Amino acid sequence: MSETLITLERVSKVYQVGEENFTALNGVSLEVGKGAFMSFVGPSGSGKTTLLNLIGGLDRPTSGSVLFQGANLENMGREQLAAYRRENIGFIFQTYNLLPVYSVYENVLFPLILNGLKESQVRERVESMVVKVGLKDQINKKPAQLSGGQCQRVAIARALVKDPLLILADEPTANLDSENSYQVLELMRELNQEYKAAVIFSTHDEKVTRYIRREVRLEDGKVSWDKHRNGSEIET
Repeated sequence: MSETLITLERVSKVYQVGEENFTALNGVSLEVGKGAFMSFVGPSGSGKTTLLNLIGGLDRPTSGSVLFQGANLENMGREQLAAYRRENIGFIFQTYNLLPVYSVYENVLFPLILNGLKESQVRERVESMVVKVGLKDQINKKPAQLSGGQCQRVAIARALVKDPLLILADEPTANLDSENSYQVLELMRELNQEYKAAVIFSTHDEKVTRYIRREVRLEDGKVSWDKHRNGSEIET
């Protein structure tokens, strides 16, 4: 099986804003390998979040193709895209997006229930993941009883518990102080190495660049550089 997880082929995305067209992405081509730990960086409006949304099947390109292990997302209907997200992708959001009436345990359990599993089948897996992210003592607390850093740890556990091939993290440290940011990034790096899920960040946070192994910079909807931590750099 190919080691390439995501392939973007000349992907463009144009939004209509009033009577004007706004080009969020303009002919982006790149590949993401299995187990990657990388980030999309660039100023606001450069296309970072749009790119994550296209990879996650939350939006469709105006032109070009997004392929997951060779399968073109454009050929998938709404239900197929929903299944693609449920089965393959974990999402981590800037605002955590936890269910406020649910406990830590229930929030982490939720995606497995959506995938049709019974709680009795996965209770140990959920509890183990909560321990992995350092929240054993908070397992019965609700989000309002947790700090921002703890909420983001719950979001990481929720993303990883279904053993996805890819995690998309949109500004995951934006609402955290420096200490919690570093703790979350260290945790995500450790879990990336342990679980082998590819991780793609979208971020303004320079702290993230200390951890990732590849940095793709976007400017005006185009890739301006593709830099690997071994020093190699692809100018475009």
